[in-house]
Amino acid sequence: MPMRTLLIPALCVAALTAACDGDAVRISSTRTENNDAKGALKVVQTLQCPQTMGSLTRKGTASAEGTVCTYSGPRGAEVSLHLVKLDGATPAEALKAFEDRLSTAMPQAVAQLRASSAGEASAAAAAADADPPTGDRASVRAPGVDIQAEGDDATVRLPGLRIESKGDQASVRIGGFHIDASDGEDSVDIGASGEGDNVSIQANQDAAEIRTSAGGGATRANWILTDNRPSEAGWRLVGYEARGPAGGPLVVATVRARDRERGRVFEDAKDLVALNVGE
Repeated sequence: MPMRTLLIPALCVAALTAACDGDAVRISSTRTENNDAKGALKVVQTLQCPQTMGSLTRKGTASAEGTVCTYSGPRGAEVSLHLVKLDGATPAEALKAFEDRLSTAMPQAVAQLRASSAGEASAAAAAADADPPTGDRASVRAPGVDIQAEGDDATVRLPGLRIESKGDQASVRIGGFHIDASDGEDSVDIGASGEGDNVSIQANQDAAEIRTSAGGGATRANWILTDNRPSEAGWRLVGYEARGPAGGPLVVATVRARDRERGRVFEDAKDLVALNVGE
């Protein structure tokens, strides 16, 4: 059976499962939380850098006047803890600089994801310019219900729900939750938002990028770039965990690991951030 015949049902199940939890979105048993459910984050002047944190061991002492600590982990993993003053920059601008630096460790993953985005844009443009499809047609209209199907294309609109399929392209929208998938490109984008919380996942073949941020004035964010294929230096995962009160400073733990799964190293990096600035 062709993959696209399974695509829409699978996406519907995934989307509806998430919708049943209200505004909560779960990816691999994790959940974004509103800032109001957490304690106030501390204003940090100097980093706390314990000798060990779980699987991590500190290398030397804090540098740059107590604003940077480095740790080593299993299989050569590297974790750096940073105290970042915003100095007029926004948290997004400060974190983008970390993403740019970390991404240079895995250029093949970045290239794969950019190719996916470019391919989807081209496919969308081609679909918009294409002649209407021919073949079997179906149409159902009722109060609050609109279902249209022709050939391999289908559109379903219900209150709070929209599903569109064009050949091997599929799109699901439920409230603030969306899934965009392409069978031909072997790619999927997942996004969700609710009360200021955001989750975004882009995947294409071997590479994936995962980004989450919590709503509210404080910063609670993480970003992960993974690839099944190791880089020249052997890295399969890079990312960061960042938290800080409104106005900063931010405490940011960066991770480079040779295991694709987040595992213990990333969790220990998060614990370092929590030790300094709070949950």
